[in-house]
Amino acid sequence: MPQSLTRLYAHLIFSTKNREPFLDEADRPRIHAYLATVIRDLNAPWVIVGGVADHIHALFDMGKMVAPVKFVEQVKRESSKFIKTLGAPYANFYWQRGYGMFSVSPRDRDEAEHYIRHQEEHHRHRTYQDEYRAILRQYGIDFEERYLWD
Repeated sequence: MPQSLTRLYAHLIFSTKNREPFLDEADRPRIHAYLATVIRDLNAPWVIVGGVADHIHALFDMGKMVAPVKFVEQVKRESSKFIKTLGAPYANFYWQRGYGMFSVSPRDRDEAEHYIRHQEEHHRHRTYQDEYRAILRQYGIDFEERYLWD
């Protein structure tokens, strides 16, 4: 086969350090747009970003050029630098060290997109920690609670 073709949808989730509610509602659209731009710049041809004050979700077509760990490292580093330019309230902003990245089947993409676009609604009744634990269980990922949060 002369071509290398991929369709790898990934759902990326990470929190602010200590789940601090840093991502102010007024600034959130700019932050999400910046995250989407960074992800597109990593050769991801399709992306959406959502989230609330203490974490983000991104759903994207991973492309084929960047390894997942390098991908996340770049997204977090570049977006953190940008967020700190938004003013004094963000001077001590940091993302958590870890992250979760999960595969999404193309046939489940629309459902995952709907979930990400409606984060405000989901988090009226569920904390980030409860949401994240549920996703880990859904994907059959074993975890130790003491290592999930920073």
